Amino acid sequence: MLQIDFSVFPEIKTARLLLRKVTAKDALEVFKLRSDEQVMQYIDKERAATVLDGEVFINRIILSLKNNDGITWAISLKESPQTLIGTIGYWRLIKEHCRAEIGYMLNPAYWKKGIMKEALEKVIEFGFNELKLHSIEAQINPENSTSAGILTSTGFVKEAHFKEDYLFNGVFKDTVVFCRLQK
Repeated sequence: MLQIDFSVFPEIKTARLLLRKVTAKDALEVFKLRSDEQVMQYIDKERAATVLDGEVFINRIILSLKNNDGITWAISLKESPQTLIGTIGYWRLIKEHCRAEIGYMLNPAYWKKGIMKEALEKVIEFGFNELKLHSIEAQINPENSTSAGILTSTGFVKEAHFKEDYLFNGVFKDTVVFCRLQK
């Protein structure tokens, strides 16, 4: 079973990025992400309606971190570390199985620049080397070919396609599960 302690937040640096702690100061950018139709197109969650919704989401991130149940990083460029351009993290840690579910989103102005792949590679490395995960899963909408491509390019394989396995806004939706095992 995993022994998790996020009392000291682990910042991660890449060639272009700083993955840092999400703070209350990020509420406006989180709101912009979670209310953007392009960003949320394949994420079947209610859209943020106000900046307060961004604050509520950040409070869930902070509580999850405090309880050692998950960790989410703000994705920012090194040259402007105070500006959140996306998020990435292990939002569900399954400690007894050494497994975690990863999730991410990115401001569309930064799409198709390799930013998410760069962040994902480092967060995978952190998951296997620091958290001692055995496996990482990602659940995506089957129509999200971009996310499927990023996952595949970072070593994930498709494990399952669940038909109409959850209900969102009165419509049953499918889920595709990708997984990567520790090598």
